[in-house]
Amino acid sequence: MKRIVVALGGNAILTDDPTAQGQAKALETTAKQLISFIKQGYQVVITHGNGPQVGNLLLQQEDGASDQNPAMPLDTVGSMTQGEIGLWLANALNMELIRAGLDKKRVATIMTRTLVDKDDPAFNNPSKPIGPFYTTQEAEKIKSKNPTWTLVEDSGRGYRRVVASPRPIDVLESREIAHLVDQDTILVAGGGGGVPVIEVDGFYVGSEAVIDKDFTSEKIAELIHADALIILTAVDHVAINFGQDNQQELGYITVSELKQHILENQFAKGSMLPKVLAGIDFVENTGNEAIITGLNNINNLIAHNSGTHIVSDSKNEKD
Repeated sequence: MKRIVVALGGNAILTDDPTAQGQAKALETTAKQLISFIKQGYQVVITHGNGPQVGNLLLQQEDGASDQNPAMPLDTVGSMTQGEIGLWLANALNMELIRAGLDKKRVATIMTRTLVDKDDPAFNNPSKPIGPFYTTQEAEKIKSKNPTWTLVEDSGRGYRRVVASPRPIDVLESREIAHLVDQDTILVAGGGGGVPVIEVDGFYVGSEAVIDKDFTSEKIAELIHADALIILTAVDHVAINFGQDNQQELGYITVSELKQHILENQFAKGSMLPKVLAGIDFVENTGNEAIITGLNNINNLIAHNSGTHIVSDSKNEKD
């Protein structure tokens, strides 16, 4: 039975309705797509982002914070959003399983901690955007209320808060994840890249950071010996010369070819580059393929092998 890790992009959750009901409804649509993997008999671990949810929850806490009701630190907020998104997604998957006549299948959500190096240079260079966009005036007001926050302009779309984004070196619950998958449980794990923890005097301590979910997805896929890492995003293919007249969509591509495109600065740092780097890491560490494609392309992916497939240099053509 083929084992896959499926990393959901932000478009799987984002909606014009930011309420809990609106986001849960968006995940019902996502679950309809994901159920195709289950019907094909795959063992599935689903990971997801949580940037907007973390940012919004932090704002809610700051607005209502007091000595009697203090705001929670970022690692705790990360675990809170793991829980809420895990709840919505598990409920949506259960609904679709029942509709598909697969109601015997089990779904579980596991709170996941991701170990990072306390000396990772990322802690000195916050770069991971979380939360909504702000105008210049809104950013100035928020900065005055939250002097420890770092706000940066993001691609001409406004200002966002950025936090440290260290690379994962281990996933503490990886053995539990593998055990549940062995039992054919459909698992939601690694939400938001996992709750970042560092090791201090032999103990694990939460850290004020957000880990890129694509890198944590790769680490989970590697540790549980997944046959493939599938990163779902807003486009059906990775492309070079993106948005230009000579844009070229990539199908099967080797690690070496992809690294050359990285050297040519073909991929945006805040969007496609982390996905490409995570895909390369998985292929290099396991020899198995990584696939980057769109959420709505799942059926085509299963039937026709569409999307961008990253393969090792020894597999320079489709098997």
